[in-house]
Amino acid sequence: MTTLAKTPAVADPVRPARRALHLRSALGRAGVYAVLAVAVLTVVFPVYYVFAGAFMRPDEIASYPPAMMPHSVTGENFSGAVHAIPLFRQYGNSMLVAGLITLAQLFTSVLAAYAFVFLPMRGRNIVFGLFLATLMVPWEAIIIPNYLTLSGWGLGNTYFGLVLPFLASGFGTFMLRQSFRQFPGELRDAARIDGAGHWRFLWRILVPLNKPALAALAIYVFLSSWNQYFWPLIITRTADMQTLQIGLTSLRDSEIADPGLIMAGVVLSLLPTLALVLFGQRFIVRGLTAGAVR
Repeated sequence: MTTLAKTPAVADPVRPARRALHLRSALGRAGVYAVLAVAVLTVVFPVYYVFAGAFMRPDEIASYPPAMMPHSVTGENFSGAVHAIPLFRQYGNSMLVAGLITLAQLFTSVLAAYAFVFLPMRGRNIVFGLFLATLMVPWEAIIIPNYLTLSGWGLGNTYFGLVLPFLASGFGTFMLRQSFRQFPGELRDAARIDGAGHWRFLWRILVPLNKPALAALAIYVFLSSWNQYFWPLIITRTADMQTLQIGLTSLRDSEIADPGLIMAGVVLSLLPTLALVLFGQRFIVRGLTAGAVR
């Protein structure tokens, strides 16, 4: 009976190369995650410390090494900030001004975008190009003429003076125009056959179908208006008419500047913006990418 000789196993030359490739890929992913983690910590840590410092006592804030979290939570910083400046009045001013600017820009941008998309006009593209050219004019170049004009009209230190230069926006018109262009022309023809005029078609059909773009624009405009500093600084003269950003500056520049009071005021100013970003993030992404692909 013959026995078959066992053939010696031949080593696979590809397997070590695959292992090295997988190892390099794993090391590459680990490096990317490490860089992202450092970037996230760099961005998140200041926000965390502001929130933590708002609830610390003055001795904890001034301690060395600095305390990373409050040992005993206190609300004295918030009450001190309320008594140092008219915080609630300035908070209300910021909410009112940002809300009015947001509503006004939504209204004017919707009307302008509809006209550029659906209304027949001669030289429409040229007019739209001129409209977009306003985005290239820096705000610093027109702030002095705006100030002189509104002051000459007696609108200094008024709510109307705070919101008048921002009632329309070239960016909002451009963004909604790109979104409106995705609307099927067949539906517009069907609405016209059913007797829907421009106004009814705009507010009953077009606007409800473009809610993501409108929400994204509203969030962007509100955040920009909420964080305004230079224009409210020069157009207002009394603390009761100033916005929250100006009040925080007065807390910082006062003779009895207290870091705890400043951080408490910053926390109050961050709450609306954080809420909008957290709850409106999906609208921002959907709205900004709505007109990217046709």
